[in-house]
Amino acid sequence: MKLYSFFRSGTSHRLRIALHLKGLTPDYVPVDLRVDEQAEAPFKAINPQGLVPALELDNGQVLIQSPAIIEWLEERYPTPALLPADPLARAQVRALAAIVGCDVHPINNRRILQTLRKQFGADEAAINAWCATWIAAGFDAIEALLAQDTTRGSYCFGGAPSLADVYLIPQVESARRFGVDMAAWPLIRAVDAACAELPAFARAAPAAQPDA
Repeated sequence: MKLYSFFRSGTSHRLRIALHLKGLTPDYVPVDLRVDEQAEAPFKAINPQGLVPALELDNGQVLIQSPAIIEWLEERYPTPALLPADPLARAQVRALAAIVGCDVHPINNRRILQTLRKQFGADEAAINAWCATWIAAGFDAIEALLAQDTTRGSYCFGGAPSLADVYLIPQVESARRFGVDMAAWPLIRAVDAACAELPAFARAAPAAQPDA
């Protein structure tokens, strides 16, 4: 397998975590978003959408969109599971992941921020304030949901990393990059610290990538 990735991409980061949790180490192919390599013809021949990550399988088939790729991983490599067996529990984990994947990350990703800069003249202070607004809204909800779950262990759900952690940790990394003060969310910080102790998360971290 080949993983087309950018070290600082949150969607690439979440896929790297999932891959490492599954014990998979695809060849790493960097795509430099800083110079818009993702928009050039060679990469768009791999992913016509021009976004990372993309996962090329050994048979040459390419999977795109991190939620779809992670779902494929969960079905193809079911152990260790990223989703609990109980349907209600699965819905709860998916909801935690969706707060990041649907409501926070999409409006803070590079394309949006570049549009705010170029089309609307936003400076870096405005960009950071924009990001902080939506990160705080999402983190407030996640913190409240974590507090309600009195049976969970050190992670977002239960006693092992799940899809929720796979989505949350890259967003915490992004929050710090945009200067968001994490003091308001002690439960999220505790989950982040627990995940940081696991090799899969350490190996997936932006600083650990060859293009960092």
